[in-house]
Amino acid sequence: QVQLVESGGGLVQAGGSLRLSCAASGRTFSSYGMGWFRQAPGKEREFVAAISSGGGRKYSADSVKGRFTISRDNAKNTVYLQMNSLKPEDTAVYYCAVAVGYDLSTLSQYKYWGQGTQVTVSS
Repeated sequence: QVQLVESGGGLVQAGGSLRLSCAASGRTFSSYGMGWFRQAPGKEREFVAAISSGGGRKYSADSVKGRFTISRDNAKNTVYLQMNSLKPEDTAVYYCAVAVGYDLSTLSQYKYWGQGTQVTVSS
């Protein structure tokens, strides 16, 4: 069993920045790829960014490329999402998740999820 706790969400103006954190416990964190997803009201949950177990491979959605950066600190069992140049369309609940499959950009490859943290970007 894996427990994930996200933090760092909040209200920010367009153009601003936030850094989300996801603290993991329960299993060997460094053995798993990790991902961030988001879900806006009335929309399906969508992929944002992912990172391989050792941090050597990173993936991000086209909508956030150049603005969001995923990283991890295996010593702290934590994965981060640095979000810059935020836009109103980035408003959503952001979730971190543990990958149990190999395609890190696909939602079905993830098994353990956090409770989510709200990010609201005002225009």
